[in-house]
Amino acid sequence: MADTKFKGTTVHTISNLPAVGSNAPDFVLTNNSLQNVKLADYAGKTKVLTINPSYDTGICALTAKRFNAEASSLDNVAVLAISADLPFAQKRFCAA
Repeated sequence: MADTKFKGTTVHTISNLPAVGSNAPDFVLTNNSLQNVKLADYAGKTKVLTINPSYDTGICALTAKRFNAEASSLDNVAVLAISADLPFAQKRFCAA
């Protein structure tokens, strides 16, 4: 278990947080085209994972847009924006 802060209050996680620079385990998620995508699909690229509750919130939308804008100038980088949104909501966000 790890401790972190949320709005100034210490909260306990249900597991340990990954170390900075550690490798993420492979996973399968559904993209906004209803296709399964694996982390392994981006082998050979530097991957930046941004994980937000929903892109229908202002700060989460700004975070995703900023990461994509910053990473667009980098070679061989894939930004994977992950949320709990349904694929249809993700598609709407990407089209905006």
